[in-house]
Amino acid sequence: MFFNTIDFAIFLPIVFVLYWFVFNNNLRLQNALIVTASYVFYGLWDWRFLSLILFSTVVDYFIGISLAKHKNASTRKILLLTSIFINLGFLGFFKYFNFFIDNFVTAFSFMGVQLSSNSLDIILPVGISFYTFQTLSYTIDVYRNKLEPTKDFVSFCAFVSFFPQLVAGPIERATNLLPQFYSKRTFDYTNAVNGMRQILWGLMKKVLIADNCAIYANLFFNNSTDYSGSTLVLGAFFFTFQIYCDFSGYSDIAIGTSKLFGFNLKRNFAFPYFSRDIAEFWRCWHISLSTWFRDYLYIPLGGSRGSVSNKIRNVFIIFIVSGFWHGANWTFIIWGALNALYFIPLLLSKRNRSNLEVVAQGRHFANFNDIFHMTLTFLMVMFAWIFFRAENISHALSYISGIFSSSLFSIPIFLGMKKALLTIIFILLFMAAEWLGRHRQFALADLQASLSKPLRWGLYYGIVITIWQFGGSPKEFIYFQF
Repeated sequence: MFFNTIDFAIFLPIVFVLYWFVFNNNLRLQNALIVTASYVFYGLWDWRFLSLILFSTVVDYFIGISLAKHKNASTRKILLLTSIFINLGFLGFFKYFNFFIDNFVTAFSFMGVQLSSNSLDIILPVGISFYTFQTLSYTIDVYRNKLEPTKDFVSFCAFVSFFPQLVAGPIERATNLLPQFYSKRTFDYTNAVNGMRQILWGLMKKVLIADNCAIYANLFFNNSTDYSGSTLVLGAFFFTFQIYCDFSGYSDIAIGTSKLFGFNLKRNFAFPYFSRDIAEFWRCWHISLSTWFRDYLYIPLGGSRGSVSNKIRNVFIIFIVSGFWHGANWTFIIWGALNALYFIPLLLSKRNRSNLEVVAQGRHFANFNDIFHMTLTFLMVMFAWIFFRAENISHALSYISGIFSSSLFSIPIFLGMKKALLTIIFILLFMAAEWLGRHRQFALADLQASLSKPLRWGLYYGIVITIWQFGGSPKEFIYFQF
């Protein structure tokens, strides 16, 4: 089941009514309802993979309890490694089996040895990268004695499978989300209204911006040899906003939906396209994943401590692993390595934490220096997205060579130019709204403090009508494939 479908529009009110009006006085029944609703939500995509979620849940639940019982360091390490091996083993098989087999065969072919490839027709379970990292963080935190293991199996099941963020995050930490299942929730009207605003804003990002951008991003990337350099730049531009609005739109809907049930999830995006350097971009983009890698990989490797060579090594490891997390394709690895190359000069010059405050804090407009660095960072990010979107490295290089051709400064010409222009206008209006709301959690947050009731409702109806009239054809969320 997907957020941008009629099915979800029916499913959500039913669960909401049961949660608050039928089981409101029984915390355990509320948690059981969440587990049931989450398994239904996921099972409507493919019920066969529910067994993977349940197995991962059972394994980490009992390993967490065992970690609390055993004080011997070796035993605890074996338990932790068991959790890591099982979780990453499933992830590796479903996501990377064919990648490694195909590259193994290719490597031997270069040496003149021909091997037959036995790739399998493996279906990638939706959300496996997300819930795997979520359960792993629980086991690691219990191992580090940062968290007491739970003995409430229903609450743990709800934590692992919580339907708003199950298939595309945010990747929650047990230290934040799990305790929220232990305490009684009371309906908070203000928080729920804010959640509805965030759902509306997320749907607008997805349906109005991302799905319309997808039309032209797909057209230009899938037929890149047929278009001028200037048109290919436009294609990269459209994909840059497609992936942002698609993924951050999902996160907004997930966080907003969670608020309806009295839960607070991690913020996952903080207006990343206003970043003034690549370090700030990665503090604002997919925050739950970047902080996961920071806490469970980068810092244990030594982080930014040690020799220059160690710092460079650690940066490359975390960015390449982050790229590989996204998919079994060399394009993702190159994308990660390119971001590492962007980041290393900032780290070595100790400027990687020079932009921690909101851009143009206390001012309506950015100064020239901020505008220059935001534009430069945006162009660097947009260039890297070409590798992320391309089918393979050859396609990416062909696309880039097409951009840097004699037709780079020509006027883009393609079918559907009028609708593309309208999409660009929507992007500009969207970015203006994000700029005005950049000091908030999301652009429409807490509007009651700045707009009167008639203006607020006029804005809501305006967004709904615009989505209805100009929204693109429904498309699956991009990050479902990761």
